[in-house]
Formats: sequence, structure tokens, C-alpha cells
Amino acid sequence: MTTILADSFTSSLAKLANDEQKQAKLTAFDLQANPDQPGLQFHRIDKSKDPNFWSVRVNRDLRIIIHKTGDSVMLAYVDHHDDAYKWAERRRIETHPSTGAIQIVEVRERVEEVALQPAIQPVQADLPFEVAPDKESIPAPPLFAKLTPDHLLSVGVPQDWLADVAEATEDSFFALASHLPQEAGEALLEYAATGILKPAEPVEDPLEHPDTMRRFRVLEGLDELQAALDAPFEKWAVFLHPLQRGVVERDYSGPARVAGSAGTGKTVVALHRVMRILRLDPDARVLLTTFSDPLADALKRKLAVLSGGRDDLEGRVTVASFRRIAEELFGLTAGRKAHIADRETVRGLIERAANDAGVHGFSPRFLISEWENVIDAWRIDSADAYAEVPRMGRKNRLGQKQREALWQVFSRVREALRQKALFTPASLFQAVTSTYASRAEKPFTHIVVDEAQDLGVPELRFLGAIAPDSPDALFFAGDIGQRIFQQPFSWKGLGIDVRGRSFTLKVNYRTSQQIRQMADRLLPKTIRDVDGLEDDRRGAVSVFEGIEPTVVIADDEAAERDAAAAFIRALLEDGIPPDQIAIFVRSPAEVPRARAIAEAAALPYRTVSSGKASDDTALVGIMHLAKGLEFRTVLVVACDEGVLPLAARVADVADEFELDEVIATERQLLYVAATRARDRLFLSSVKPGSEFLEDLI
Repeated sequence: MTTILADSFTSSLAKLANDEQKQAKLTAFDLQANPDQPGLQFHRIDKSKDPNFWSVRVNRDLRIIIHKTGDSVMLAYVDHHDDAYKWAERRRIETHPSTGAIQIVEVRERVEEVALQPAIQPVQADLPFEVAPDKESIPAPPLFAKLTPDHLLSVGVPQDWLADVAEATEDSFFALASHLPQEAGEALLEYAATGILKPAEPVEDPLEHPDTMRRFRVLEGLDELQAALDAPFEKWAVFLHPLQRGVVERDYSGPARVAGSAGTGKTVVALHRVMRILRLDPDARVLLTTFSDPLADALKRKLAVLSGGRDDLEGRVTVASFRRIAEELFGLTAGRKAHIADRETVRGLIERAANDAGVHGFSPRFLISEWENVIDAWRIDSADAYAEVPRMGRKNRLGQKQREALWQVFSRVREALRQKALFTPASLFQAVTSTYASRAEKPFTHIVVDEAQDLGVPELRFLGAIAPDSPDALFFAGDIGQRIFQQPFSWKGLGIDVRGRSFTLKVNYRTSQQIRQMADRLLPKTIRDVDGLEDDRRGAVSVFEGIEPTVVIADDEAAERDAAAAFIRALLEDGIPPDQIAIFVRSPAEVPRARAIAEAAALPYRTVSSGKASDDTALVGIMHLAKGLEFRTVLVVACDEGVLPLAARVADVADEFELDEVIATERQLLYVAATRARDRLFLSSVKPGSEFLEDLI
């Protein structure tokens, strides 16, 4: 018997209480192992238009809805008895007659009313006068008037929804789209934005259709079912969107990159790319890497969801941060551990070197910035090399005498580090780069990089050196708009050219339309990197509607705490579990304010240092730790003037270029934190508030 898992099942499973989820999973496992066992109680859903819908009893009130056809059983939905039956009575599962994709379709005659008003109506305060209605209100024209029924069918619109789509206006379309299969809604939305309709290509086997595979997954065993059900909120890692699948399955003639705004599934693509490599090449040794250890741990967990816990696949993947893998490779080749100097130690060496060299014409801020962003990043080892290094747009143009004076400082720093046998992260990467650059034998056959926008010069050189000279050895996933750590530089100049092999994802299915639209106001419509590759954020869409974000600019911290605590209490009353709530602040100095909010709301919480995630604790932390995470609800608090952008960072800049970069990365940091939210977002400050909030109100 074939077992098929529908994304509607994982979505409904995630909404149940923890005990109910466990019971539903046990019943699902029984169905997978032995669907004919006497203990399973099947009941046909008589009122359903689809004769293949059955219910399976989990307990006295909980039911799993399955779809039985031939020798296959599909896990379609799970809920309390009445709600589960209502779901099945309003739906049918069928193969679309034009596209060939399997769809879960709402039965039009069972939908009592399709709202033809805007999904979100403006809220109007009580006014001291009456607002007269327009006497001559002109009805909006149909949005798809130029499309024939065949056109609509070609993008997956179900037959019984053709008339509604034909009558839809710009105001009513979002309400209507929520009733349509996702591929139909997305194609129509793209047509509305661009005037171009992209019909789906029919596929002979419905289960092989890309739009089928975004909703349904054929399971090969109990381990795979358990892995998929153990991470219901991460269902996006199981069901791949057709646009993502195209990037994953393509063969490339050189380094490739996938970009896209937050929530478009770049990490999903990276993970599936790893799995594709492992399945196609039994000798593959893959490095999956990202910029931090916590993110690497998250990638490892998500990879286990995709692999179904198969040791034969996971055993050929190394998942580690850039620095961690560099330390491991250094230890293997050098036979010793690399001792890394912390930032404060390097600062002290720079200040001492400047005093010893008698160089007093430069501020400490400039010296530290020049060391970190030029000398150490580019591994400058001579005065001549210093004269030739690209300064990444820095507006300070140094004359020969200035460079000579500065080199006296930096050469002393380099020598002091050498005498103490200390590495900087950049010099560690360079050491491993030098070892492997000339070696034919590389430690990995393929390297897949997540959060690639935060690669620096040393890290990119390092990855280029440990990658084999083969066309598809390097694959990058990242978003320029989420760059919060590194200054820009030319990848092409370092031998990594992704031009012609760079793809931008547009469909956001993690973050609601309202949250995405608000967060996008923080960033330019288009972002161009140093090599001229453009990330065009126009045309991005979210596949579901949500609640408008809340922005509070309070009179004082007490008022902010009260507003945020009331927001959290409402979440808990709505049944959102604490582990799907996060509170982020800009820096450790603001963490006590976040804790006070959680305590005022009686919200159990943890910090990164206090323990691992659990079913009953929210996360409280700084925005930098938000990268790669997602929650149903996020609160970003203490967005005060002087906090965002952080005054200390602004004071630490060396020139106008760095100031522009600081402001840009602070904006991107708020964007990252805000887009961790799926359904609800709360932002707050004390008056007058961050300048960034002005863009969001």
C-alpha cells in the first residue's frame, strides 16, 4: 500500500494540542504499518461530494480524514470530529483536467459566500461628522476579463470556480484566491501584476506533477512518516514549490546561486539540493555550511526531516559553520588547534601598535575599521599590497605617506599576533585556503552554502579553495537584503562567478501578505551587488492573507510593556503555544525590557543561554539570533531612537561609506527580525521611536 502525506494534514496537525498531536501521530503510524488492523475504525463521510473520503478514529473526539483510492491511502486532515467532517464535506481531491496536477479543491456549492470586498478593510475612527457615500460609485472592472475559460483552466483553476474568477475585481481577488489551489492563485496574481499568463505544462503521471509535489509527498516507510510529522511547522521543508524544484534539479556549468526575500524558501532549496546530490551520486561527500553554529544545528535538524533519518544519506553530509569547518580542517592538516584572538585583544594590539609607531593622525575607530575591513579581510602582507587592495567603496582615499604610516601600525599588529601564535578568523581561513588551494584532492565533492550573503572575503576564498574544480561543486543560497555582518565585495573578483546562474524566488509561503508588505518597506525595491547582479524584489507575493501588524510607539517603557503584554495574553488565549512566540531586541542592553514584557504577560520564556527549545517556552533574544528561525508570532520591542540604528555602531564608523553601510545593515537587521513571523507581528518603541518605524506606519 502507498501512503501519501498532504500538506493540509501537517498544517492541521500543528494546530492541535501537544497530547492530541501525539495521539494523531500514533494513529497515522498504525495506518502506515497496517491499515487493515481491526483496531482502526473507518467511517465513510456520507455528506462529502468525494466518495473516497473516510474518517479514522483517534480518540473519542479526534478524527483523521483519509482519502482512499485503489491501493493508496492519503493522510489529508486531522481535527476534532465536527470540524474534521466539515472540512471533508467542503472538499474533493481530484486530478485537474487541464494541468494533470492533483488538487484539494473546495466544492463551490458548499462555500456559502465568497466575499467580494477587500480582504482587509481600513479602520475608521469615530468622527464628529457623517461621511457621505459616493453617489456615483463606479464598479471596478473584472481583473481577468481578457482571459477565456481555457486560459483559466490552463493555470489550474477548478471548473466550478471559473465564473467567480471571471467576475473577480482587484479588490475582491485576494478573498477569492484563498479558496483556489495555490498554483492557480499565484498564476493569476502574476498575470494581474505583469499581464503575462504562464500556463502549467501537463505531466503524464499526476504524482510527478510539480504542483502535486508541492502539496503531497509519497512516503516510503515509517521512518520517513515520523520525520515528516515530527516537524509539522517545518512542512515547507517537505513540500517543494515548483519554482524551487526547478532550481534544485537543474545541472549547472559553474557556481550557482539562489536569492529571494525572506520566506521564499532559499534554505529549503539548499537542503533539497543536498539531498539531490546524495541520491544521484553515491560517492558524494557534501559540506552544508552557514555562518553560525546555531544555524548549522538547525540545518542538521531540517536535513533529518528530508532524509527520513536515513543514515546512509546523512552520513555523507558534514553540517558545520564556516569557522567550525575551517578549524576542523586546520586541525587535520596542521596537527594542532588554532587559537583565535578575540576582538578586544586585537583592538588592544592596534592601539599599542599605533602608539609604538608614533601614528596619531587617525582615530581609533578608523584604525580598527581599516584593519577589519581591509588589512585582515584581504590578508594584506606588504605595503605594496596595501596600495593595490580594492577598498570596497570606502570614501577615504589614502595617499602614499598615509599608507606608509598606517602600514607601520598594521605590520606590528600582524607580527604581534604571530609571536603570540594567535589567529584571527580571517587568518585561520587564509591558512586553510593556502593548504588546499594547490591540492588536487579536496575534502568534499560538493559545497552548499546557506545565508551566503554573510560570506566575507576570507570565507569565500576558503570555500573556493576546498571545493573541487567541477561545474556544480558550489551552490549558494542567500538574500542581499538580509546581509547584516559583511561589507559588500566582488565575488567575481575572487573567482566565484555566478552570473547567468543566479535565480530569484518570488513566492513567499512562510510570511503573511500583510507582514511581508510591511517588512518590504524597509528595503529598496531592487538591490544590486558589486558584480551587477540585481535582486528585484518587485512582484514578490505571499500565498496567504493574515492580520495587519501592530506598531506601538509608547510614552514610556511601562506603557510599552503593558501594550506588549496585552498582545501576548491575547495570543495565548487564541491557543498559540509559547514556543511559537519570540521577543527580539536590538542588543543585550535591551534584553531586560523583553524579559519584563514576558513576565508581565506570564509567558514562560528562555534565552539562548538558558536552554534549548521546548514546547512551553518562548524565545527572548537579540535580533542577530533571529536569522534562520521562524515563529507564528514575533514581537520586536525597544526599537527606540539611538537603539535602532544602534548609536554605538554609528559612532564607530570611519567614513561616509561605512555610515551608509551601518544604516543599511541596521535596516536589514530589523527586516530579518520582522520576517521571522508567520502570522502576527508586533513592533514597539518609546517615543520618539526609531527612524525606521516611520517607514512602517
